[in-house]
Amino acid sequence: MRRSVLNSLRAHLGRLVAACLAIVLGVGFATLALTVRSSASHGVDETIGAQYKGVDAVVRSQGEPLLDKELAAIRALPQTEVAIGATTAYLETTWKGDVRPSYFPVAALANEPRLPGPKVKDGRLPRSASEIAIPAGTADKRELPIGSKLTLVSTNETKNQLYPVTVVGIIDDTNSFGEASAVAIRSAVLKWSPGTSYDRLLIAAKSGVTPEALTSAISAKLSAGQQVFTGAEFIELEIKSVTNGIDVLGGVFGMFALISLFVACLVIANTFTILIAQRTREMALLRCVGASRRQVFRSVLSEAGIVGAVASAIGVAFGLLLAAVGLALAVRFDWGIPKIDLYADPISLVVPFLLGLIATVCAAIVPARRATRVAPLAALRPDTSPVAATKKGKVRLTFGFLLIALGGLLLYRGATAVQVLVGVAGGVLSFAGVLMIGSLLVPALIKVVGVLPLRTGGVPGRIAVGNAVRNPRRTAATTSALLIGVTLISLTCVGIGSVEKTFDYAMDDEFPVDLIVSTSEKLPANAQAQLQQIQGIDKTVAVRQVLLNSGSFELYTTGIDPAGAKSVARGIEIGQLKPGVALLDRQTMRMLGLNDGAALTLKKGGKSLKVEAQQADGFDPVVLSSSDLQKLAPAAPVTGFWLDANDRVDGSQVVRDVEQSIPSVRNLGVMGGLAERSFYTKVFDVLLAVGVSLLGVSVLIALVGVGNTLSLSVLERTRENALLRALGLTRRQLRGMLAIESLLMALVAAGLGVGLGLVYGWAGTAALMGNQTKAVQYAAPVGLLVTIALVAAAAGLLASVLPARRAAKVAPAGALATE
Repeated sequence: MRRSVLNSLRAHLGRLVAACLAIVLGVGFATLALTVRSSASHGVDETIGAQYKGVDAVVRSQGEPLLDKELAAIRALPQTEVAIGATTAYLETTWKGDVRPSYFPVAALANEPRLPGPKVKDGRLPRSASEIAIPAGTADKRELPIGSKLTLVSTNETKNQLYPVTVVGIIDDTNSFGEASAVAIRSAVLKWSPGTSYDRLLIAAKSGVTPEALTSAISAKLSAGQQVFTGAEFIELEIKSVTNGIDVLGGVFGMFALISLFVACLVIANTFTILIAQRTREMALLRCVGASRRQVFRSVLSEAGIVGAVASAIGVAFGLLLAAVGLALAVRFDWGIPKIDLYADPISLVVPFLLGLIATVCAAIVPARRATRVAPLAALRPDTSPVAATKKGKVRLTFGFLLIALGGLLLYRGATAVQVLVGVAGGVLSFAGVLMIGSLLVPALIKVVGVLPLRTGGVPGRIAVGNAVRNPRRTAATTSALLIGVTLISLTCVGIGSVEKTFDYAMDDEFPVDLIVSTSEKLPANAQAQLQQIQGIDKTVAVRQVLLNSGSFELYTTGIDPAGAKSVARGIEIGQLKPGVALLDRQTMRMLGLNDGAALTLKKGGKSLKVEAQQADGFDPVVLSSSDLQKLAPAAPVTGFWLDANDRVDGSQVVRDVEQSIPSVRNLGVMGGLAERSFYTKVFDVLLAVGVSLLGVSVLIALVGVGNTLSLSVLERTRENALLRALGLTRRQLRGMLAIESLLMALVAAGLGVGLGLVYGWAGTAALMGNQTKAVQYAAPVGLLVTIALVAAAAGLLASVLPARRAAKVAPAGALATE
C-alpha cells in the first residue's frame, strides 16, 4: 500500500501542484502574521527596552506636574540609588530654507552612567549652553552637519530672546519612535524654557532592593495625580502604546490566512475528488485483490498528508520570505517603526505548518470516505454524485434558509443598534446559510445568466448550461470558493469606501475649508498669486476681516464673496451665505443667545446692519458676504485667504509650503484639516490596496478550484464528449462549451459576491461608525465593483483553458472504446 501511495503521487503530480499552491498561500500568510508579531516582540530589547535599561522604577504625571520636590523626596529614600528627571522642552528655530520658525523637541541631559542616555553617532554630547546635539534623522532632513549653527527662540513670554547654538553631535535615533529629541545640558533647557516640569522620573534601586519594594516606597511620596511603575511595567505600557499597529497588522494577516486556508480546503476537496474519480478502476482492482475499505481510506489520507506536509513546508518558507521583505520595506520607506530584525520563534514555524497539514488531511476526508463506499464491481462504472433533491439535501437547504433568516436579523440589529459583534455574527451566519443553499441557488442563477448562451450559443451553449447545472452540489462547491473571495473583496471595497465617505463628511463638517490663511499684517499685492503657485493648491479666495460690535460683544467678522466661498468650501452650510445672511459658529450663537433665523444687528462706527443669523461651524466666528461687510467697513483690508487643495496631494507638504509662503509677512496663521484629511486618505488607500491584494489570493486559490472542477467534469464526460465529437462537434466548439460553462459559474459567483459585499459593507459601516458620527455615509464604488466582476469572469475563462485543451485532445473513437 505504501508503494501504491508513492506511485499515485508521482502519477498525479501535475494536479497535486494546484492543491499545493492553495496550501502554500494559506500557510504563507499565517507564517507572515506570526513572524511579524514575533519579530516585533523580540526586537523590544533593542528598541523600547534599551531606552529603559537599568531603570527599576518610573514615575509619570497624570495631571499633577512633577517638580524638584518629588525628585528630592525620592532621592532621599533609603531604597534609591540614583534618581533623575527627564525634561523635554519644545523650542522654536528657523530651519535652513524656511522663512518662519517651527517647533522641535529638546531633551535635557542627565549625565548619569547607571541610567540610559543618548548614544552619539557622530561628534560628542553638549557640554555648554551654546551647544546642542540633534537626531540623525533631523540632521539628514535639514542638512545639518556637525558645526552647523542654529538660533533658538526662548519660550519665555516676558521676552523674546535669541540663543545661538552649535551642533556638536549627531544622536543615534535608530531606537526612537516618531520624532526623536535633540539634547542639550539641563541648565540650558531650563534657561530656554523656564518653568518646564519633568516628563517622568527614572529611578535605579540600591543593591538588594527589588523593583516592587522601590515602587512601594515611592508611591507614599507621590500625590494623587502621579503614578509609579516598575521598569518592566512601564516598558509594557510603552510597547502597548507604540506597537498596537503591529499587533493589528498581525491580526489582519491572520484573518486573511484563515480565509485562504478555508478556500484552500474547498479546492483540496475538489482536487482529491478528481483524483479518486481518475483512479476509480485502480481502487476497484485494489479492493478485488483484497484491499479493505480501511486500507483504501488510509491510502487517500496518506497522500493528503504527504501533499500537506510538503506544501506547508514550502508555505512556511514563503511566509518567512514575505516577512523579511516586509520588514525591509518598512525601514526603506520609513513607515514610522524602528528597524526590526527578522525573528521566527517555534510557534511562528510550527503552528502554520500544522494548520496546513491538518487542513489538507481534513479536506481529503470526505473524498476518501466516498472512495471506500463504492463496491469493487460498482466502482468499475462511472460515479453518480448526489443532488440536492435527496432527503439529506432537503435538510441542508432548510437549515441554510434558517441561517439566512437568523443572520439577516442579527445583521440588521447590529447595523441599527451599532453593535459590531452582533453584526459580525449576523454576517457569518447569513453567509454560511448562502453557502448551504448553494446547491439550489447557484443552479437557479446559472439558468438565469445562461439565457443568452441558450438562445445565441447554439449547441455548445445549450450543452454548457446543462452541464453547469447537472451536478448542483459540485457546481455550488466550486462557485462557493470563488464567491467567498469576490464577496470579501467587494465587502472590503464597499466598507472602506463608506468609511472614507463618512470620514470626509465629518471632515467637511469640522473643516469645510482645506486651509485658512490669516494675518494681522499688511499683505503684499502678489500674496494671492504666491499662494496659487504652490503645488497642490487649486483655488484661492481673498477674505477681509474687521472687528464689529453686536450689543456689548465685539466680533471678529469675515467678509467673502459668496460665489468664491462656495468654490472653495465644502458642505451645505456655506450655501446659505448670501447678502442679508450671516454665518455664525456654534459658540458665537450660544454667546449671543441666538437661534437659526434670528435677527442680528452688527455695528461699525455710526453704521449698522441687520442680518439673519444661521449656524455654520468650521468657519470664522462671523462670516458675511463681501457686499454686506463693505456697507459697514468699505476700507477693510484683505487679511487672508481660503484655500482649496487637490484631494490627492500630500497635505502635510502643502501645509508646510503654505506656512513658508509670503516671506514678507512675519506672522502668518495657517489653519484647516488638510493635513489630517490627506493622512487618512492615504491610510484608506493603503488599506484598500492591501485588502484587495491579500483577498485576491483567495480568488487565485478559488480559480484553481474552478479549473479542477472543469477537469473533473471533463473526466466524467469523456464518453459524452467523444460522442459529441463523433456527431460533428468540432474541437473549437468543445473548447467554447467548456469556456461558457466556466464563465457561467464565474459570473454567478461575481454577481452574487458583489451583491453580498454591498449588503455586508453597508451594514458593517453602520455598525462600526454609527456612534462616531452624526450621519453615516454609504458608498457604492460602481467602477471598482464592475472591475472586480469582470476580472472574476475573465479569470473564470482563463481557468477553463487547460481542461478544454485536455478534452479536445481526446480522439472520439479512442474515448468511446475505453468506456
